[in-house]
Amino acid sequence: MKRHIILVAGLALAATTSHADVTSPDDVVSNEYGDVAESLTGVPGNPTRGIEVMTDRGLGNCIACHQVTALDAYDFHGEVGPSLDGAGDRWEEAALRGIMVNAKAVFPDSVMPSFYRVSGFTRPGDGYTGNAAEGPLSPILSAQDIEDVVAYLLTLRD
Repeated sequence: MKRHIILVAGLALAATTSHADVTSPDDVVSNEYGDVAESLTGVPGNPTRGIEVMTDRGLGNCIACHQVTALDAYDFHGEVGPSLDGAGDRWEEAALRGIMVNAKAVFPDSVMPSFYRVSGFTRPGDGYTGNAAEGPLSPILSAQDIEDVVAYLLTLRD
């Protein structure tokens, strides 16, 4: 009985992971403007989950730098980046995805982190040691987190 349950669970996991065709950070393709046309997951973004990513300090925390009138229920909106009001009118989906993936490719002088990049930059430090972090880096956000934020930003219309 235990073997049967383990086999079924393994098959279910394999089916789930093979269905999720996630683009790894180093395989993301952008055009000369930094736009990323292809979805990172092949799964439509969830705007409600995008709000959570944008407002959670442990995730994207986008509102720490950007003001979003529709998210006024959340405290401490920043003024470092531009207001995201009307983002769905100002940028196309591919441009928003590109900005989220690698902000420096779109705005070279931006202080916005590249949320889905793991190489090609000065590595972050290892705590307070003054040494670079060792081992492979993980992206700040998952591919689906990026798709969810993009889906939410596309709902922000003037």
